[in-house]
Amino acid sequence: MSSSPDTVQDPPLDTKALGAFVAGHWDEEIIPALSDYIAIPAKSPAYDANWSEHGYLEQVMRDAATWVERQNVTGLKLELIRLPGRTPILFFEIPARATRQTETVLMYGHLDKQPEFSGWRNDLGPWTPKIEDNKLYGRGGADDGYAVYAALTAVVALEKQHAAHPRLVGLIETCEESGSYDLLPYVDALGPRLGQVGLVICLDSGAGNYDQLWMTTSLRGVISGTLEVRVLDEGVHSGDASGVVPSSFRIMRQVLDRLEDSKTGRLLPESFHCAVPAERLAQARATAQILGDEVWKRFPWACGGDGGFTLPTSDDPVEVLLNRTWRPTLSVTGAQGLPALSDAGNVLRPRTEFKLSVRLPPLVEATRAIAELQSLLEFDPPYNAQVLFKPDHGGATGWNAPPTAAWLARALDQVSHDAFNAPCGYIGQGGTIPLMNNLEKGFPKAQFVVCGVLGPKSNAHGPNEFIHIPYAKKLTSAIAQLIALAP
Repeated sequence: MSSSPDTVQDPPLDTKALGAFVAGHWDEEIIPALSDYIAIPAKSPAYDANWSEHGYLEQVMRDAATWVERQNVTGLKLELIRLPGRTPILFFEIPARATRQTETVLMYGHLDKQPEFSGWRNDLGPWTPKIEDNKLYGRGGADDGYAVYAALTAVVALEKQHAAHPRLVGLIETCEESGSYDLLPYVDALGPRLGQVGLVICLDSGAGNYDQLWMTTSLRGVISGTLEVRVLDEGVHSGDASGVVPSSFRIMRQVLDRLEDSKTGRLLPESFHCAVPAERLAQARATAQILGDEVWKRFPWACGGDGGFTLPTSDDPVEVLLNRTWRPTLSVTGAQGLPALSDAGNVLRPRTEFKLSVRLPPLVEATRAIAELQSLLEFDPPYNAQVLFKPDHGGATGWNAPPTAAWLARALDQVSHDAFNAPCGYIGQGGTIPLMNNLEKGFPKAQFVVCGVLGPKSNAHGPNEFIHIPYAKKLTSAIAQLIALAP
């Protein structure tokens, strides 16, 4: 697509008109497209080994490409790229509409999804889009299928006002939920076409509330794998063998005790910890003042034994924020070797397998950590049982944002006030976006805006995931203004 750029103007923008256009575009263009996207089970390769044969990733990419082309953005160059044996990416370029901007803005999102998970409400489902109370429910809408649609809408909103903006490039991948291991070959191949990137806008993160713009200041890393404990070649009668054959489950508990203090949840190896930078500690305290107890009350707590709710690991908002952003944690996310309750006879099981997910502080290197984890779990197994840890492909080191430039700090507050009538908030996230570290290495002088729509109870990866539509509209408006303010 090509045409001559219109006459352009510098900010200030008509922010009210921009917000109204974005809101209308969401209603008329994005929500229908996003609903179609939700209906497609485009699971990431880690959760769909036959992704190529199923064709769902290809379908959502083609649908997004068709939608992007339909926006008729001036000078847009769009390409759906497929390297052999790798998941596809969508790459777009939009020329600058001014002479004063000299650097490129890189916009990032992904279209692959987490698996279904259980526990969806009876009237909801992972592949069944439904709007209720200004929320669009379904897997992947918030995490983060909306990103490509919001990014192009921000550009279209600027064009409607003939506004200036720098050169823009976009990377939309389909391997993020598997660790983004397919993306770097594309980044390498596209290197010259990416240009001199001065600002990276990543639309795959969270929000502390739905009342203001939130910038992600750090991301935890992640390592994962399967821990197997085997004591027999086949199951045997528990009345015959128990007390003689050690339980694989009990051995599993002993091995995990090397990693985690089960009373507190603290991971024991000191090498899995790092010091919290002073700036991040100060930001956590400021964010705790904004959010208060909502930092822990926002989760869907189960009722406890006395009729009250299950309690958090801490009710101090500062500690809660640090626990989910700067401290390592262990989650058991799956199990094998355990029959369903209806099939559980009096048999001493031969093996137990747990899927382990370890979140790492932003400054702990994942490759080193996974080697240490494997050694810790496999060394000197109790009863000489067979204990094996198989690391997953795609572990990722976390990320700590570089210092925020003065222009960006001012711009973030300005666009947050214009879109939300509130200042920008800063928060670390417990999730992982593997690409961020690599982008910082590739563009060491770039500034980073990492944000998203995953606010309270949006529940990415879990049941009843939703995108908060009013927040998404305001976030899109804020991103449009931010692009126009980029130097």
